[in-house]
Formats: sequence, structure tokens, C-alpha cells
Amino acid sequence: MVRHDSTVDVYKQALPVILVSLVAGLFAGTLLGTETMRNGIESVPGLLLLLPAFLATRGGVYGSLGARLSSGLHQGIIDPEFEWNGPLRNAILASFLNGMIVSVFIAVLAWVVLLVLGRNGNLLELVIILFVAALLSAFAMLGVLLTVIFKGYRRGLDPDNVIGPVVTTVGDVFGVVFLLVGVSVAGVLL
Repeated sequence: MVRHDSTVDVYKQALPVILVSLVAGLFAGTLLGTETMRNGIESVPGLLLLLPAFLATRGGVYGSLGARLSSGLHQGIIDPEFEWNGPLRNAILASFLNGMIVSVFIAVLAWVVLLVLGRNGNLLELVIILFVAALLSAFAMLGVLLTVIFKGYRRGLDPDNVIGPVVTTVGDVFGVVFLLVGVSVAGVLL
């Protein structure tokens, strides 16, 4: 039996998440304005160039996973518990690999753009930063995403109503923080 939520039900489920997303988004913007983040961005040629693409791909990759899991729950293909089985495992692994591969691609593309613009950039540094940021954000996003989807579903929330703002917010907040961590790791390794 397909359950159709009324508009009021959708707003009741989505509005609190959207408000939390708004506050967290402001927090992520505040992080970007800190001296530490500005220094980190300024110390690595190309980092500001790749920042929007990196943050956008967090939402794209893990938003797709959220939609896939939500559809799987509605269709009964996936149980509302975390079990490392075929459909769930495959969806998580595919998203993880997509996130890692696209992040390295973004680093290479940013480096190429720097070259075309006649600016110096360190390809290895950009790859390390994006690899570290992608790896850490993958674990954070997967943890939050799976928790919100499964716990929310068991409590009667429709994951379709809440996962979009959650993925966007978590991707922005953790993405910004983990880019800074990536800058620190690259600084130690190089």
C-alpha cells in the first residue's frame, strides 16, 4: 500500500530539518570566513577554485544515495535496519567510490585550469587535500545519512521529505571542515 502524505505532513516533517539546515549552513559560511580557513585557502593555489565543485558533488553523490535508499525502503527492497547486505552494500560502495573518484577528478581539473590561467599549482597537493576531504566527508556523510534515513523511517518519517536538506547541510559543513583538514595533512606530507 502506497502512503500519500498530505502537504501539511510534508511540511511538518521537512520544516524542522530545513531550519536546522539553515543554521548549519550559516555555521559553514562562518567557518569559511574564519582566519584559519582564509589562510588555508590562500596558502593553496586552486583551493578556492575547487571549493564549489567539491561541495556540490557531496550533495550530488550522497543525495543520490539518499534517494536510492529512500526508494529501496518504500519498495521493500531495503529493510529499515543497517544490514550489510547486497542492495545496501552496493549502494554505499558505489556512492563512496563515486565520491572519491570525482574528488580526485576535481583536483586534477582545478590544476589544469590553473595551468591554463598561467598560475602555479601543485597537483599532488590538490589531490591529497581532496582525497583526505573526500574520505573524511564520506564517512561523516554516510554515518549521518544512514542514521537519519533508517531512524527517521522507523519513526514514521518519509526519508524523501528530510534527506535533501540533511545531505546538503552535512556536505557543506563537513566539506568545509575536511578541506581544511586536507590542507593540514598535505602540509605535513609535503
